[in-house]
Amino acid sequence: MARRPSKKSFTPEARGPLAGVRVIDLSRLVAGNVLTLQLADFGAEVIKIEPPEGDTLRSWRVKGIETAWKVNSRNKKSVALDLRSDAGRAIVRELAKSAQILVESFRPGVLEDMQLAPAELHEINPKLIIVRISGWGQDGRYRHKPGFGTLIEGYSGFASMNGFADREPVLPPMYLADAIAALYGYGAVMVALREVEMNGGKGQVMDLPLFDPLFSVLGPQAANHKLTGEVKERTGSRSTNAAPRNVYQTKDGHWVCLSASTQGMAERVLVKIGRPELVKDPKFATNIERVRNGLELDAIIGGFIAERDLATNLKFFDEAGVTIGPVYDISQIVQDDYVLEREALIEVPDEEMGELPTHPVVPRLSGTPGTLRTAAPKIGEHNEALLKPLLGEAEYAKLCQSGVISKGKKKK
Repeated sequence: MARRPSKKSFTPEARGPLAGVRVIDLSRLVAGNVLTLQLADFGAEVIKIEPPEGDTLRSWRVKGIETAWKVNSRNKKSVALDLRSDAGRAIVRELAKSAQILVESFRPGVLEDMQLAPAELHEINPKLIIVRISGWGQDGRYRHKPGFGTLIEGYSGFASMNGFADREPVLPPMYLADAIAALYGYGAVMVALREVEMNGGKGQVMDLPLFDPLFSVLGPQAANHKLTGEVKERTGSRSTNAAPRNVYQTKDGHWVCLSASTQGMAERVLVKIGRPELVKDPKFATNIERVRNGLELDAIIGGFIAERDLATNLKFFDEAGVTIGPVYDISQIVQDDYVLEREALIEVPDEEMGELPTHPVVPRLSGTPGTLRTAAPKIGEHNEALLKPLLGEAEYAKLCQSGVISKGKKKK
């Protein structure tokens, strides 16, 4: 019988290290939700302001279930407001008075059109940290262009580097630009929060386009181009920095990934596969030459691996002290002993699925770990708890009746 991930319960009373930090999340889709998930997991009160039909992320469903929302919106609260109305925007301003952080991902200029410009928000809360997520930034010639991550993954140079030389450029199969921007933003938010809390500083505005973070993680491409005049060729899974490094198919049709990024490791690989003479061969003696002759080197290593099945290869190279591992798909990951022992995958209670497989709070802190307090909220689940005390019972009832405050209308 296959092993299952550890079951974890939600503990609403748990306290994280960011307890007392209030976050107003006006964002949609991925980058903002991933950013505020990190804050929520470590104890911040994240209030999602959703339109009546809900955050667009809710529409990313599998068999009718909002899996992307469930994974990225745990520990958050939901308020459903019509921000097209003056009254809806007034509620945001009231909530912002007691917040430390506000996150938005509208097109540049929209926040200003809503009378929620940073200058106006800082008038009511000078210490507020405002994160402005967009595709291209708050200034520059592309500021008003659509900014989905796909465009950034193409424009940044990532896609041109990804894939094989004789095939089309390859976009990532997941929301790479959004996730990287979210993690950059999360770190910068903590820097800005420290400035306020420890140094007595004022709130500030963070311009967080999806482009800048993704371009930055591509490394020294511009410097390399200046030195060589060359454009990096797509090399599949081979590295242009070190060799050998690639994926290789085993006799039984599986795949392994092998990396030998140091001189000692590369020599060990050549010796262990029975080709010690290649250590002194001018074509393979140095890393520069191994990279230059990477196709020939891969043919030699790949030929050795192709004669053995997956288990034999893993055992052989592990015992030889060579860095090798299997290439897993998700069906293998969810049953892997390492993943389950480390509890890198857990299951939490879910009304629709019974248990929802998901990642735990990442990373792990020994003294003040993050917490799993609540499941992802339904649309407008916290309207009453958050807004009735803020507005008073009569005004709350009036705004519910008018539709400014909504119970939520799910998209079909």
